[in-house]
Amino acid sequence: MLRDIWRIFATGLLLLVPAWATYLILTTLFWTLDELLTKMVGDRFPLRLPGLGLITMIILVIAVGAFTTHLVGQRIVAYLERRLDQIPLVRSIYLTMKGMTDILNFRSRFGQSTVVAFPFPRDGLWALGFVMGTAPSVLQVSPIDRLLMVFVPTAIHPFTGYLAFVPEGEVTALNLPAEDAMKMEFSAGLFKPATGWLQPPHTSPRSL
Repeated sequence: MLRDIWRIFATGLLLLVPAWATYLILTTLFWTLDELLTKMVGDRFPLRLPGLGLITMIILVIAVGAFTTHLVGQRIVAYLERRLDQIPLVRSIYLTMKGMTDILNFRSRFGQSTVVAFPFPRDGLWALGFVMGTAPSVLQVSPIDRLLMVFVPTAIHPFTGYLAFVPEGEVTALNLPAEDAMKMEFSAGLFKPATGWLQPPHTSPRSL
């Protein structure tokens, strides 16, 4: 009974903490920009402009996104992240918040992948993975079966992991949505998917 309550509590906590942190960050950014711009504009114009902070925040986010998509911006961001990584307290806070935002990238990249189970890192042990497609022809060295590229995330930080080249015959497709597989990885097994997820799905990795 207590274990079930703790499991439900942990699942709810994993959902609420990133959402609450996102809300606090966005509202803090909004009110900071709104107050700053009100002071700057208020000295010249007595009329208060409601929503100016929101508009400025949207423009700022778009500008930062456009800047970081270019090579120069990516290099600058990488340099700043290396600098932040050298500051103990700032590093902990930044990496925690960055990990929350990385969930969005993880979902967009692996959300449509087929979830499979296969022996990893050796026979007798099993791991969940996401089929990323068929391995390039130059890597098709198995004389028995074609190789699939399977990404194996590492809990509790599943944004990193291993890219395994697995013979198709050793891969077992699961009736498990990618979203639920991600939750299992994020929670290190605390999240329990619906009954029947070990059954074969309607589609298999062979359709890739």
